[in-house]
Amino acid sequence: MPATINASLPPIQAPHLKPGDTIGLFAPAGPVRDEQAFSDGVRILRDYGFKIKMANDIMRSDDYLAGTEKRRAQEFHELWKDPQVKALLAVRGGYGSLRLFPHLDLDFIQHTPKILIGFSDISVLLNGLYAKTGLIGFHGPNLCSLGQLDKNSVDLFFNALTSQLQKSTSPPHLEILRPGTTKGFLLGGNLACITHMIGTPFEPSWHEAILFLEDINEAPYRVDRMLTQLALSGKLNRLNGIILGEFTQCGDIETTWERVLELTTEKNIPVWGNFPMGHGNINWTLPVGAKVEMNSEQRALRGEYLS
Repeated sequence: MPATINASLPPIQAPHLKPGDTIGLFAPAGPVRDEQAFSDGVRILRDYGFKIKMANDIMRSDDYLAGTEKRRAQEFHELWKDPQVKALLAVRGGYGSLRLFPHLDLDFIQHTPKILIGFSDISVLLNGLYAKTGLIGFHGPNLCSLGQLDKNSVDLFFNALTSQLQKSTSPPHLEILRPGTTKGFLLGGNLACITHMIGTPFEPSWHEAILFLEDINEAPYRVDRMLTQLALSGKLNRLNGIILGEFTQCGDIETTWERVLELTTEKNIPVWGNFPMGHGNINWTLPVGAKVEMNSEQRALRGEYLS
């Protein structure tokens, strides 16, 4: 149910989880390629005291998609409408989330908020649903990446879901590329996915946002091209700050940092690098749509829904 983007929608925080709750597993994008990674993720959820629910055909494959749009949207809706399911966790990324939007019941999602978790291609769902409904979702590990994460990332993931929050995070290896203190709401995720949302009815508002970005397997010129598109389309000029995570197998990270600084020279907003977020074994969970503060002097990101 498409609706006009409303940047003034009040943020919606779904109820937090407690041990014994059920997490629904769904495949909105690519099919599961690594059954061991899938099993490891299920084991970790159960070890932390959660039940799981998933479709019998969750391992389905339709080339590079985990089924048709109709089947993937049906799976999503069945879990969202199930009163026993308190959160939905994507099994993996890949590609396909953008194709789901015309099939989603946005009114029902808005009036029945649940926790939504994932990253990479799931960035599209997190940002699009925030734009359309105000729902705060969590940019964090997919099921199939849980088993590769360090213990701190896993603990932060479950802390975010259960509201055992520090409300401030200070990454030990953070690089302050341009200092400053600013406030805004978190927007972002995978650079390629966020860029591909521009011009669609599901593009979120960039006004006074703090944009966080990561990516994987993109040639340096492609990263440059996407960042340039964000700049020339006027998106970067609307931001209050930028946080850069990992750019795995994307060339020299300092080249990416320098390009972002160059593109934001006039705006002169704070820019951080080396935030522990991305496709590696460290991936801290961030709340898309939550209001936060970047404090460069204290090297801290603060917000109500931070883990």
